[in-house]
Amino acid sequence: MKEKLINAWNKMTEKLESWLDAIIMHLPNILIAIFVFCIALFASKYISRLVVRLLDKSKLQKSMKNLIAKLISILVILIGLFLVLGILNLSKALNTILAGAGVAGLAVGLALQGALANTYSGIILSYIKNLKFGDWIETNDYEGEVVDIDLRVVTIKQVDNNLVYIPNKLVVENPIKNYSTTSQSRVILKCGVGYGSDLRFVKKLTIDTIVSNFEAVKEKDEVLFLWREFGDSAINYELRFWINSTSALEVAKAKSETIMLMKEAYDANDINIPFPIRTLDLPENLSVQVDK
Repeated sequence: MKEKLINAWNKMTEKLESWLDAIIMHLPNILIAIFVFCIALFASKYISRLVVRLLDKSKLQKSMKNLIAKLISILVILIGLFLVLGILNLSKALNTILAGAGVAGLAVGLALQGALANTYSGIILSYIKNLKFGDWIETNDYEGEVVDIDLRVVTIKQVDNNLVYIPNKLVVENPIKNYSTTSQSRVILKCGVGYGSDLRFVKKLTIDTIVSNFEAVKEKDEVLFLWREFGDSAINYELRFWINSTSALEVAKAKSETIMLMKEAYDANDINIPFPIRTLDLPENLSVQVDK
């Protein structure tokens, strides 16, 4: 038993001595490899910043610029890693790593289909020109200003200042209404007046009120006034005009202002805006008994 322990100890010491000899023999290569890898890390950060500066002159979106800079930074680090493995004479290990990476990549790809779909969609959203930071959009039943586009979600800020994070895949696959693609937005308002009103005078008064209170409306022809229907208690119309804004919030403010202006103008000219009422038709022979 004692001899076996001694033999085992001798073999272990011989193995450690061989490892120590190998380290000493390859010490210059190890130092060079460490130096090369440090240079690769430093170069990746410097090149990433340089790429961002160069891309600032382009028309690409900020998220796309950051993505390209990160990919180039990772590429520089990978090149440095391959050089390190070559310096350490670990080419066989490199082949093994690449083979294993292929199998692992397939497994990871199957497990992360949703995440990869969002990543791919994020790249698409970062590249297209119809969606950019600051745009006011409506998609997936949410409306707000685009404040960020990354590889996972599109972040929009709603009117109430809440942030909504929508997965990129849903944004790509569903319709997007972008209010910021044009320089103007249309205000649409529906209302009604009493049956006893002078319809031509109501139309003229409404159009004149809009022209005199909104700077974007220069001529009367720019206001669209359409009588729509004979309603239950009113003759209903639809009013449309343009304002110089691409924000849905500004459209809502303009619509609110229009409602106040119309009410003031109609009250000043004795024009009635009917509201639903209920009329009770009681029989003539109905008697009401009051308990004393």
